[in-house]
Amino acid sequence: MTHEDRTHHGIQAAGDDKDNRPSAEFPAEKPEDTPPGDADVIYYGGEIVTVSDAPSTPDEAAPEAVVVKDGLIVFVGGHEQAIADWQGERTALRDLEGRALLPGFIDAHSHLTGIGLQATIASLLAEPDGDVTDIASLQAKLREFADSEVGRRSEWIVGFGYDDAMLAERRHPDRDDLDEVSTERPVLAIHQSFHLGAVNGKGLELLGYGRGTPDPDGGVIRRRSSLARPYGEPDGVLEETAFNPASAAAIAGLAPQDLAQFLPRGMRAAASFGFTTVQEGAATLEVLGQMRKAAAATPGGLTLDVVAYVRADDAIAHPDEVQVSETYTNGLRAAGIKMFLDGSPQGRTAWLTEPYLTPPLGQEKDYCGYPTIEDDDLAAAQVRAGFEHGWQVIAHVNGDAAIDQLISAVRTATEEAEEADPADRRTVAIHAQTARDDQIAAFGELGVLPSFFSMHTYYWGDWYRETVLGSERAENISPAQWALARGMRYTSHHDAPVALPNSIAILASQITRVTRSGAVLGPRQRVSRMDAVRSITLNAAYQYFEEDSKGSIEVGKLADLVILSANPVMVAADEIRNIEIVETIKAGRTVHPAAEPKTDPGPTVSVGLAPHC
Repeated sequence: MTHEDRTHHGIQAAGDDKDNRPSAEFPAEKPEDTPPGDADVIYYGGEIVTVSDAPSTPDEAAPEAVVVKDGLIVFVGGHEQAIADWQGERTALRDLEGRALLPGFIDAHSHLTGIGLQATIASLLAEPDGDVTDIASLQAKLREFADSEVGRRSEWIVGFGYDDAMLAERRHPDRDDLDEVSTERPVLAIHQSFHLGAVNGKGLELLGYGRGTPDPDGGVIRRRSSLARPYGEPDGVLEETAFNPASAAAIAGLAPQDLAQFLPRGMRAAASFGFTTVQEGAATLEVLGQMRKAAAATPGGLTLDVVAYVRADDAIAHPDEVQVSETYTNGLRAAGIKMFLDGSPQGRTAWLTEPYLTPPLGQEKDYCGYPTIEDDDLAAAQVRAGFEHGWQVIAHVNGDAAIDQLISAVRTATEEAEEADPADRRTVAIHAQTARDDQIAAFGELGVLPSFFSMHTYYWGDWYRETVLGSERAENISPAQWALARGMRYTSHHDAPVALPNSIAILASQITRVTRSGAVLGPRQRVSRMDAVRSITLNAAYQYFEEDSKGSIEVGKLADLVILSANPVMVAADEIRNIEIVETIKAGRTVHPAAEPKTDPGPTVSVGLAPHC
């Protein structure tokens, strides 16, 4: 059996480095050369949403069946022809029973191991994802974790997901609140943005934060009295780079057997929401190395395709270790680098050009947040390094001042690179929450793809309007319609663990823009159902340079599919949130619902998102 034959039948030869699943760059066999008969499965009897870019004619019939063989889509068309040409003795016939078949969802931005972290530590989320309502219930969740099997093995008592906007007290927990959980063990409560957190007195002691500790560049140690800034007794709340050491220490303090579950737990959670390609959006090189070891040690490779981006500073310091590839090895590939240019709007650390409506406690009325990289030349150097090494650049930018900095950096690097190396680089502006119309135009000019965190309209829309931005600016957060008006592609993401990896919520948030209170925030920025679907299918595949192999149901593409209880393109807008994920199929194999996972610890994989999302 030749190497090509082994690949076709899903058998990996000893010593093969390639992933044994079909892919666009390493196909099983060209679909046009695939002989009819003996298909693996024929799907029929439901609504098939192809999301294809191919032009259609007015009299073209909607597809009735999809045929899968050896992990690839080999036929899309009429039911009778599918049966006549492709049914063999071993072919499974799958009646969709009126449900919808769509391309597998593609995660445009998240932190895969962070999803695993989210599933491991105390959940401090508010409704509808959790039940923390006030400081007392937050404390109770942390105590429950401390007494749990995982918590007893952990050096820190740690929880994730509180939102001061949703707590009854409308404030962050402080060191005194967390001292009530424990004074003997360090305690960390991580804000839902993953840009802030609160620690108790023991945690501050271990971090070395006292009244004489200055604020680090790009971060803030909040103080008991605003009059004491920039020094004074810390109150326990830490922002951005001041928060980094706390999250790093707490995560490192988990037991190795619990760290080892981050990756499999993250993939199971993502698959349960219909994702077949996922992202690790801010890995250190150490974490990337751990992920590669875990993928190599997993029989058959990872269950989903995982695209990893390395923190820019880490990659630039050790460029030979990044090893960017267009192909997957054991289900994993490194694609480029992740820059961080500001913080979180809901945490009021994002960098704006105009002041926040209500500044955080202790800040002046003209407070606009702050940059992560103050030196514009350094930001440009990071983009330039990405271009020079052939790394795709994705950049965390929430505030419009940070977006200005990114646009300037990309323009500078592009002007320097284009003459010597014209290329399709597909730089991505991650979140682009407060992007102005002129900035969307600049994205189009420079070939930058905006990837919006559209669920902000639901989770924090009311908070933005009332506290963060005010009505006028809040109306245009996640301005997808501005991109569509210019004929641009955009993607939308969930940024888990900041939110659950909820694909259906991504769709609903773009189509309705309904907030927690039931108000519609920025109706002019609502998009069509199909545009919303494209943002997590074909457009997301394009973002990854994988549009030839993923993102639509077309002959020759991977059989990455999702079965939904209803068709999101057809149901009423207010019913989209009720759609359920019935089944997730990766390269022809069902990955959700999955068999009971093994609990044996695998290679230790630490979380790769610290601290930014």
